Amino acid sequence: MIRKSRVVSASEFRAKCLALLNAVRDNNEEIIVTKRGKAVARVVPMEKKEWRSLAGTLLWQADDIITPDDDEWDANADDS
Repeated sequence: MIRKSRVVSASEFRAKCLALLNAVRDNNEEIIVTKRGKAVARVVPMEKKEWRSLAGTLLWQADDIITPDDDEWDANADDS
């Protein structure tokens, strides 16, 4: 995928940081930050992860998690 690139100086990046980050996110824009005319950093949008539903997915359960076992335990015990 081809992204639009924009070159900004470090001082401009500092002054407009939040707006530039929003442009990266919203417009899938890449920003090259320069100091004294030389590129020092590239800001690119994060990869978007696709979320999918687990509806209809077969899940496996190892043991019965509802029925209490008969193990006794002391909540105040120090296990260290």
